[in-house]
Amino acid sequence: MFYQLYELNHAAMAPYRAATEALRFFYTNPLNPLAETTFGRTMAAGLEVFERATRRYGKPEFGLPTTTVSGQSVKVTEKVVWSRPFCDLLRFERDLPKGTDLGPKILIVAPMSGHYATLLRGTVEALIQGADVYITDWQDARTVPVTEGLFDLDDYIDYVIDMIHHLGPNTHVVAVCQPSVPVLAAAAVMEGADDPLAPASMTLMGGPIDTRINPTAVNQLAQDRPLKWFKDNVIMTVPWPHAGFMRPVYPGFLQLSGFMSMNLDRHLNAQKDFFQHLVKNDGESAEKHRDFYDEYLAVMDLTAEFYLQTVDTVFIKHSLPKGEMMHRGSRVDTTKIRKVALLTIEGENDDISGVGQTKAAQTICTNIPDDMRLHYVQPDVGHYGVFNGSRFRREIAPRILKFAAEQTKGVRKTVVPRVIKGGKSA
Repeated sequence: MFYQLYELNHAAMAPYRAATEALRFFYTNPLNPLAETTFGRTMAAGLEVFERATRRYGKPEFGLPTTTVSGQSVKVTEKVVWSRPFCDLLRFERDLPKGTDLGPKILIVAPMSGHYATLLRGTVEALIQGADVYITDWQDARTVPVTEGLFDLDDYIDYVIDMIHHLGPNTHVVAVCQPSVPVLAAAAVMEGADDPLAPASMTLMGGPIDTRINPTAVNQLAQDRPLKWFKDNVIMTVPWPHAGFMRPVYPGFLQLSGFMSMNLDRHLNAQKDFFQHLVKNDGESAEKHRDFYDEYLAVMDLTAEFYLQTVDTVFIKHSLPKGEMMHRGSRVDTTKIRKVALLTIEGENDDISGVGQTKAAQTICTNIPDDMRLHYVQPDVGHYGVFNGSRFRREIAPRILKFAAEQTKGVRKTVVPRVIKGGKSA
């Protein structure tokens, strides 16, 4: 009944949020002489903090109407080019002059781990400057009716394969965090079947390929508890009136509480700083806080079967690095991968996927030629910095684009196998 209690609490708070908004309007109205006083700003700040702490955050938008290509601003149109019950495939179509090279065709597989694909807005923004970019837009499980059936890790892999087939030859796949495992499995399945549409390259970023290496607090949690514990304690049923009524899920609000508890002091300090910025009328700092938490606090439910199978396969049994992972009754054999180039990227301070966990893909993919593989460690970044922020834009995105361009079939160049750390070859 916990999910039902959560919904009841949200509904019960609605009148208080409405009253809070009315009072905040009163204290911020320019016709109110108190609006520009310390007292008025303090009251308005406290009311806004309360309202934001009790609201439900909806799915954000990517909000990328333009990009810069070769120094010129071009229009970007977001289009759904493929759709299934649990995922839409979005294309960021750029209005380029005729004859302009589109660049490599990149499929970004966003994490299905609680947050929406818009968490990778910065990833998309950096890559569309030099590539034809697509991204998986996973659906909130509570919005998918039970009549659409189940969705587990096997289905996730099938979705990835189907999207690669839809995009055609010379597709470069970029997996951010959690999808590193199913993307690697999809490549192995396609290569094992001699699929001519197997991707030209795959880039795995901060992914849990082998969580036995430098285990983090997230990894340790899965090791310390049996799968039954997760099933009994975090799986709940979607309540009415959501479209996914009666679907077993791992609720987004429960995931969010786990995310925030890992750095609770940091989030509490952020709220305190936000309050002080509002009182001091520091609009820029306050807006940065709103932008970050509007994204961070927007979460989605995961289907129970996907979550439990992922926990069991990736974090408890370590099936992929052991060569024991199964897909539709057949073993996923990463040694079958021969034609898909591999780029692995890690953050030096990653506290979600420890250093070495993603690099493990280089070890288990034994038959990829040396001139088609590369590993890079980005100094001074944590998990989020692997796919977003200034260092991503300056150091990582150019490497992804360069690697994809070099590995495009028909124009492949020789790449010297190397491990790069701190921008230097090693």
